[in-house]
Amino acid sequence: MFQKGEYVIYGNNGICRIEEIGIPVGTPMGRSGKEYYTLAPVFGSGSIYAPVDTKVFMRAILTKEQAEHLIEQIPDIQEEEFEGRDVRALSEKYKGCLDTHQCEDLVKLIKTVYIKEKTMVENGKKLAKTEQEFGKLAKELLHREFSMALGIPYEEVEVYITEKVNALSK
Repeated sequence: MFQKGEYVIYGNNGICRIEEIGIPVGTPMGRSGKEYYTLAPVFGSGSIYAPVDTKVFMRAILTKEQAEHLIEQIPDIQEEEFEGRDVRALSEKYKGCLDTHQCEDLVKLIKTVYIKEKTMVENGKKLAKTEQEFGKLAKELLHREFSMALGIPYEEVEVYITEKVNALSK
């Protein structure tokens, strides 16, 4: 069970802070007698009520040490080989990477899209909109979590990662 004040990844809502744990008074959920987490999205607004025994994916965000370790592993994380032109199949593959809610899979997806875009540009072509969107979303999710874990502004995460990875390759 998570504790009040902890930051968690909650399904596709991203990072949320646990504001309360208990039976929500004055809400329809309160009549059930079940305990709920009251979640406040960090990069959004409003409140989310999630049963303590929710089936929706929920995990603690990375610690600073875990984030630093993952950044060190980025050069060794291999991109996926997604071949074919079937946009639906490609979308399902990319969605599968997002649905694991694991930062390593986000890195893999970002690297995959980056390599593919680089190859396309070299051949005078543009990356498909679907791939651009999945790459952007994966980067946003990863950078938000790194921002929280490392205690740095979201806008500085990409530079931070680049500097760390470049220092490792020297």
